[in-house]
Amino acid sequence: MGAYLEISGVGIEFPTERGPFRALQGVDLKVDKGEFVSLIGHSGCGKSTVLNIVAGLLRPTEGGVILDGREVDEPGPDRAVVFQNHALLPWLSVFDNVLLAVDSVFGGRRSRAWRRQWALHHLELVQMAHARNQMPHEISGGMKQRVGIARALAMEPKVLLMDEPFGALDALTRAHLQDSLMEIQARLNNTVILITHDVDEAVLLSDRIVLMTNGPAATVGEILRVELPRPRDRLALAEDPRYHRLRQRVLRFLYAGRRHGEAEAAAPAEEAA
Repeated sequence: MGAYLEISGVGIEFPTERGPFRALQGVDLKVDKGEFVSLIGHSGCGKSTVLNIVAGLLRPTEGGVILDGREVDEPGPDRAVVFQNHALLPWLSVFDNVLLAVDSVFGGRRSRAWRRQWALHHLELVQMAHARNQMPHEISGGMKQRVGIARALAMEPKVLLMDEPFGALDALTRAHLQDSLMEIQARLNNTVILITHDVDEAVLLSDRIVLMTNGPAATVGEILRVELPRPRDRLALAEDPRYHRLRQRVLRFLYAGRRHGEAEAAAPAEEAA
């Protein structure tokens, strides 16, 4: 049996004034159902490009994506995306922002009463039911992200795609949302791909960490399996040597990539001199 989600030989080029820019080259990744995978790497390594290809927002130049036996060639409700910017519609209440997504997926198949209850259920899942009637400008950034996660989960996607969803939040809010995400994923056993720059976040949340090489022609450099028992407690992990070994391996990879990038950038300057 094949993987639930399979990215095979994916590469992509973008046209530029200086000619084609090769962003990704030969990206291969298999993700099992219910697995939590993080992609991490330096800025410009193609993490978000990989996620957008899986979402169907970009078409690869070569290779492709198979999800649950079907090729991904366009956006669809089986892949919900949570961006760093919550993207809530400002003229709709918290409840109506979630209901809009529910109606778009289940409108022709479920009753109005079921759809409203389903939207409320997912607000309860992210602890936002109390704010159901509030408008986006009336709630905090962390609360907006909770609503964005509820909206994505309410679509009942096969894969939840998260592009640095906590990157713009303060450290305490970020920690609370990380804990909430772990609890939700444990309860639903949903498949998650997370883009992050945060090493601690990747180790805390993931079953595997995919380390991306620097671009251009970025690819998968290494994959680390996070064999830390669940449920995970961030305070207990702070004293776990396994956690620190994984963290150090990620940091060594990122540091080596940065030094390699600096050396490549310096070489043309030396040649010109």
